[in-house]
Amino acid sequence: MLNFFNFLVFFVKTMLQLFNTLTRRVEPFQPIHPPQVRMYVCGMTVYDHCHLGHGRMLVNFDVLYRWLQASGYTVTYVRNITDIDDKIIDRAAQQGEPIEQLTGRMIAAMHQDLAQLAVLPPTHEPRATEHVAGMLALIATLEAKNLAYQGLNGDVYYSVRDFPGYGKLSGKTLEDLRAGERVARDAFKRDPLDFVLWKSAKPGEPQWPSPWGPGRPGWHIECSAMSECFLGEHFDIHGGGHDLQFPHHENEIAQSEGAHGHAFVNVWMHNGFLRVNDEKMSKSLGNFFTLRDIFQRFHPEVVRFFLLRGHYRSPLNYTDGHLEDARQGLNTLYTALRDLKEAASEGGEDDVWSCAAGQAFKAALDDDLNTPEAVAVLFGLAHEAHRGTRVARRHLVRLAAVLGLLQHDPSVWFEDGAGLIVDRADGDRDRIEALIAQRQAARDTRDFATADQIRQALLAEGIVLEDKAGTTQWRRA
Repeated sequence: MLNFFNFLVFFVKTMLQLFNTLTRRVEPFQPIHPPQVRMYVCGMTVYDHCHLGHGRMLVNFDVLYRWLQASGYTVTYVRNITDIDDKIIDRAAQQGEPIEQLTGRMIAAMHQDLAQLAVLPPTHEPRATEHVAGMLALIATLEAKNLAYQGLNGDVYYSVRDFPGYGKLSGKTLEDLRAGERVARDAFKRDPLDFVLWKSAKPGEPQWPSPWGPGRPGWHIECSAMSECFLGEHFDIHGGGHDLQFPHHENEIAQSEGAHGHAFVNVWMHNGFLRVNDEKMSKSLGNFFTLRDIFQRFHPEVVRFFLLRGHYRSPLNYTDGHLEDARQGLNTLYTALRDLKEAASEGGEDDVWSCAAGQAFKAALDDDLNTPEAVAVLFGLAHEAHRGTRVARRHLVRLAAVLGLLQHDPSVWFEDGAGLIVDRADGDRDRIEALIAQRQAARDTRDFATADQIRQALLAEGIVLEDKAGTTQWRRA
């Protein structure tokens, strides 16, 4: 096994390195207060089910969360929920249900989807409606510093031209942004780039009292207020999808740094776009898939494995063929576990990080979360496991767990469809096991004709029997 991984060990890093969108380079990660790491990720706006693009973002930052913990850090991970927003108000009105009912239903569905994807719960999961007081306090601070003003329509705006650092995350100047016409024009704004901090109340909409009259918060202010509540005014990592870089994250920086006069976040991280059949995912194109849509055909762990086979910053293209390829690859890893199931319990618990495979795995994830390279290490261990190397099997299980993979019993995995969702009647497994027992009884009495008939009958149902080491295993074709 050492020969297989020797070339990878060369790349072992002494510490975690991450690409920082703010500086546009990969740089060593240095927490503000080691070994504590404080991390905030923009979560879901809960007006609909999570789609595959959401799944990619959430899985990517779940791996970062897992790897920071595996690297010895104590992580406070905050992932917010936006439960008041124009889209939520519109969707609730369309469906004729109270906003709280819609958001409660979508939050429960989100938790179900993420649990199936093996996404760990964050340390804190604040909801915007629970932190309006903090948002009002932050807006008042901005107004006192002449960075916020109230328009004639009652809305409160952030004055972008009065914050000198605006555009540093996106790399755009104010002139570039204005010329790009990326913001809607509003007659009540001093500048087209100014954005809403507080929206004045409209009939039939949720509202809270404020010094500027009843209303509700704008979208951007919630993350500045909630991150400050749980992580302080200055913390280590802020993440989200690439589409949030501008304007959402740019506006967060303006709000928080404008209010407090110092750095807001050290490392900004953004995952790449997801495309479907080489096109942008869009309902109008008919290529829009929720996680629940995909879970109807492929096991959630296959979806997770597919997402991790691409680097988090690179564009990722979804096709049925790519997902099927991921399923076959994951089955290769599960086969290695199944074939050495009994032998895996033998031997001592040696330190996985001291072996060549463990070092190569660590080097991959320390190199800006290079999950494709980490997955390659898993396949190398599977190859060694197929050759009967018991320690490789044990290391495969331990390293895969860091990525949230190989979390199922191998035999049950294959019996349940090997990553495909298979329709079957209750008690199907018991029936198959009974037929296998009948076949074994026939073989014991040398009635090979009956044994073969049972094998062929099961094969016609898509059940493949494999005789190994005196036992019979089965899987769905």
